[in-house]
Amino acid sequence: MLNQELIETVSRRVEALIESDPTLFLVKVWIKPTLNIRVYIDGDQGVSVDRLIKFNRALYRQLVEEGVLPDGEFSLEFSSPGLDEPLKLHRQYVKNIGRQVEVVTLESVQVIGKLTGVTETGFTVEEVKGKGKKQEVKTHEWAFNEIKATTIQITF
Repeated sequence: MLNQELIETVSRRVEALIESDPTLFLVKVWIKPTLNIRVYIDGDQGVSVDRLIKFNRALYRQLVEEGVLPDGEFSLEFSSPGLDEPLKLHRQYVKNIGRQVEVVTLESVQVIGKLTGVTETGFTVEEVKGKGKKQEVKTHEWAFNEIKATTIQITF
């Protein structure tokens, strides 16, 4: 089975597994050449480790029983996207409104600020520069297709 075909097969099966909970969504399926299958799912309120384990076991059983990978030589990992993973879906942007993000545009412009709004086609970030009386708030608006990566920033 070709890699893209396998990604589509696994994606369909994951969608079927999570369809009973509309707060969950598939972010990405990634397959290494060694047949290490990684499935990233997320939820509007996050997703617990227990649920990830449940989905992993169910999908693994399906793949083995149905002989999707005839040799049976594969590994399967379920995870939610880590903070180092860039936002990929509109739904992830909506979930993270109010958080600090780092945006890198296609022109390699880098901005760190608060994600303040999301539309169907893009998003808004407020960047604070300077301190005290010299503090300036600059609002940036981008279309999703103008962005190389957007990642969540941890602030303490």
